[in-house]
Amino acid sequence: MDTIQTPSIETLMSKAVVDLTKDDRFLAHLPSDSSRIEGQGHYRLAKIFYDKADFEKAEEHFLEALKRTDLPQDAFAIFKIYGFLIRIYSESLNEREAHKYIQLSSDLLDQTVSTLPSLNGEYFYNAAVVNTYRGEFSEAQKNFHQAYRKAQTENEPELMAKSLYAMATNAYQMKNFQETIVQLTQLNELLNILKKGYLKGSMHLLWGNALRESGEFSVSLPHYDLAMKLLHSKRCWNMHNYVLLNKGIALKKMGEFSKALLLFGIAQNSLDDEYFKRLEQLIMMEVEDVNDSSVDLYLDRHNRVIHEKALGVIDFKHRFVLLEILFLLAQTPGTYYNKEDLAKMIWKDEYNPLIHDKLIYTSISRLRKLIEPKGIKRQYILRGKDGYTFNPRVNARFHKENEVVKQKNIANIEISSPV
Repeated sequence: MDTIQTPSIETLMSKAVVDLTKDDRFLAHLPSDSSRIEGQGHYRLAKIFYDKADFEKAEEHFLEALKRTDLPQDAFAIFKIYGFLIRIYSESLNEREAHKYIQLSSDLLDQTVSTLPSLNGEYFYNAAVVNTYRGEFSEAQKNFHQAYRKAQTENEPELMAKSLYAMATNAYQMKNFQETIVQLTQLNELLNILKKGYLKGSMHLLWGNALRESGEFSVSLPHYDLAMKLLHSKRCWNMHNYVLLNKGIALKKMGEFSKALLLFGIAQNSLDDEYFKRLEQLIMMEVEDVNDSSVDLYLDRHNRVIHEKALGVIDFKHRFVLLEILFLLAQTPGTYYNKEDLAKMIWKDEYNPLIHDKLIYTSISRLRKLIEPKGIKRQYILRGKDGYTFNPRVNARFHKENEVVKQKNIANIEISSPV
């Protein structure tokens, strides 16, 4: 039987150098001596392994490429390598290495200023990325805008696209979801010309997330499907499980718990848990949040959405007082709250029967009409001689905010964020 010949690293590197594209900014910065040619090969291989989610080999080749760079001529190339390494270390929760390269990026930015004849689009883009690492989102947004304007002047459409995506990501981090969608709409028009499948896949993932966080759950789903299709067509697997996770979160918010768990399970079973530690934690928290589909009432205070098993999604965005009453009662089932308690805890007032009696009765009545299925009287909110309580027999579940994992999102970036 014939054996399959596996190509050597040297062969792959030679192919990587030959198979260069005009849009590879890293290679544009490197003169063509033998050491730099080796650096080109290592960088090309590192990107291939990064896309394939083989972060161990990607890290190895990025570090080898880094050894073959020189300042000041390779400054922007070094920025890119630092960016990839920071993303790898952030995903693997390797804080020590991530922060080392964040500091190196900051130092390199200071060095670059004195060597440039003028501040170009690439400089402002990298300055914004460093701002993002530091959590300085407002300053980052200014620099991304400046990078975009410079890219227009310098006729750099790829930098324009990258800057638009970065601005959208930054707006998302600042929870300005409408601005995120505006930037992505503009980016989509540009990518219809550039035909950048990987960036377009990232764009649809972010678009789906922005719509989901805006409460438009069903509208977000086609964007996740498009992201998956585009990334698969480019044979890019590093974001595959993030798409599954985020689509699963959208389904969970729609009350489709069994479908959400299916996607979480696929993502969990197919990830490399040595390098995708952050993703593994995110998935585990979501699974714990919806570990069965038997809940009667699912309460998401952050997004002001309730899911009742018979009624489906109930939007509380413009019903703040009713939401506060529901959460007060639901957090301590079986505990009664009288009118004095409700006046103080909901309206922050001393109880006045002339004001609060009708207000409390009307609010409870409206809340019941919203969350009680027809034909079933007072299933959730009960009234007794001591006031109102939440039925302790109800199987209620509260949405858990992933605060612990968010703190582990080192450098405020994700695998899908721009490099």
